Amino acid sequence: MIIIYINNWNLVLVCVWRAACGPACNARCRLSSRPNLCKRACGTCCARCNCVPPGTSGNQGVCPCYYNQTTRGGKRKCP
Repeated sequence: MIIIYINNWNLVLVCVWRAACGPACNARCRLSSRPNLCKRACGTCCARCNCVPPGTSGNQGVCPCYYNQTTRGGKRKCP
């Protein structure tokens, strides 16, 4: 189940139940050159944040938790 909230400032928040992380990550990673790696990273981020930004890239402001996840090396974890 994917729930989309639109508040008074036209900010769209996308909340994803953990069971829906798979479809949300499939959509996010559909154009990736390394889809399996992308889906694995996206799934981890989705499970932690309960959201996945819309589209195949960008839109990080929609889900700050997802955007701010980093690896030990300081690189962005989530695609």
